[in-house]
Amino acid sequence: MTYVVDFETVSTVGLESSPVAAALAGLRANEARYFKNKYDHVFTVEPASSAEPTVDWVHRILKDERGIVIASRPLEATEFQVENIRMAYVFYESGLSINVMYTLDDGGKRAVGFKLSDGMDVPAELDAFKFARQKSKLAGTIRGSYFVIKNEY
Repeated sequence: MTYVVDFETVSTVGLESSPVAAALAGLRANEARYFKNKYDHVFTVEPASSAEPTVDWVHRILKDERGIVIASRPLEATEFQVENIRMAYVFYESGLSINVMYTLDDGGKRAVGFKLSDGMDVPAELDAFKFARQKSKLAGTIRGSYFVIKNEY
């Protein structure tokens, strides 16, 4: 079942099993607000079990590019296109959010972003990354990092 993320009334729907569900819901709402304001895109998510191709694509990029395998269980995912950019998000039970920004034009920007919910520790598989802090009214303190994608997917 698809869920439209409301960034005015933050809800933990679909994220209840996370120990940081409220912070993860705020992080998800923060992303929804960004895409609504920048691209007038309505951010929807579905259970990860219904979005296996998206989850598999994100996991393949992580594995192929950096040898990263995420230990936490994916709860929700979404994939969409805004302008000429393919976007994919996976939200994990640990409070981690991973997004892939993949510009469809040759030579365009392509990157994987990691965001950690307020209250979660840095997962062992992401120890090598340095995380910058950002304040959010919806999500508290978000810690984020990224890497550039080198190959074609």
